[in-house]
Amino acid sequence: MPAVVLVGPMGVGKSTVGRLLAEHLGVGYRDTDEDIVAAEGRTIAEIFVDEGEPAFRAREKAAVRAALTGHDGVVALGGGAVMDPDTRALLAGQRVVYLSMEVDEAVKRTGLNVARPLLAVNPRKQWRELMEARRHLYEEVATAVVATDGRTPDEVTRGVLDALELKQR
Repeated sequence: MPAVVLVGPMGVGKSTVGRLLAEHLGVGYRDTDEDIVAAEGRTIAEIFVDEGEPAFRAREKAAVRAALTGHDGVVALGGGAVMDPDTRALLAGQRVVYLSMEVDEAVKRTGLNVARPLLAVNPRKQWRELMEARRHLYEEVATAVVATDGRTPDEVTRGVLDALELKQR
């Protein structure tokens, strides 16, 4: 079972904070989006374009299951992973931290650019719609919620450690 699982929207800093958190805890780090890219030899955007979202989600579900059952460090999930009910069931009983941010922060961090396949048309509106569909799911699976708005990755990492009352190694 992973030490900590990070969930939240695209661009919130799950990968950056996940690496820092793993370093602080003295454990390994795994990112399910990176697992998919490595296995496929192409970007997530390319998978979306070539095969569509359902094909990507099937790969994501498998990658998440493998990470949650085979890794004991920090795991960062892709932004949409919580949409799958089986994934949410796997998260039950785990230390899950929802890294949250508001749309203005998302704009600052990512520019809501087209490299994000789900935000290709009218990014601000689509980001808001994604959050309306997902926020309650992030909250449902979360053991703790850590806001990232206006905070550095180190500050967010300390926030996660404090929220979970974890000791640094």
